[in-house]
Amino acid sequence: MSENFSIPQSRLGVLLVVSGPSGSGKTTLCRKLSDQGEAVYSISCTTRAARQGEVHGKDYFFLTEEDFVERIGRNEFFEHAHVHGKRYGTLKSYVTENLLCGVDVVMDIDVQGAEQVRSCQDALVKQCLVDVFILPPSVEELKARLAHRGTEGQAALDLRLKNAIGEMSRWQEYAYTLVSGSREADMERFRSILVAERMRSIRQPQSP
Repeated sequence: MSENFSIPQSRLGVLLVVSGPSGSGKTTLCRKLSDQGEAVYSISCTTRAARQGEVHGKDYFFLTEEDFVERIGRNEFFEHAHVHGKRYGTLKSYVTENLLCGVDVVMDIDVQGAEQVRSCQDALVKQCLVDVFILPPSVEELKARLAHRGTEGQAALDLRLKNAIGEMSRWQEYAYTLVSGSREADMERFRSILVAERMRSIRQPQSP
């Protein structure tokens, strides 16, 4: 007697939303995952100035305030937020096209943006979404990491630390929490989340 079922041959992509305070290492994890060919790194738009070494179209899409606001009016953003006095956002088209093709997308966004994504009523987003919060091992370690960057003055550094502590209090809103340790261990655990999520039944194509 033949079995009346078929084995799924493809799947939807995973939308891996990653948050954490500045200095937590979240951006490094996301970029390494992309560099290893495991996922596409979603490039955000921002109105802040490029830092030394950052490239338009690779690190961010650097937009003027006027351009960003116009794009909000045209409903082009998947999510957007005001952070540290600057705007950040992710374009809709980039995310949905990859997910429908079975390509995993990793997004490095703040807690405001993640909240918007969670509240999105789009069926594709709900089916593909998984969120992860990256916590530093301690506030003292976070202070050291931020100071080590040397890219900002003391006032800006103090503001980032204040905002970071506020963000850290929201880790329980996420499906996964990764407390940072060594870079190697963090990457191994981060990748294991994606590998497991790929196998969830909800992401497999449904029979007609």
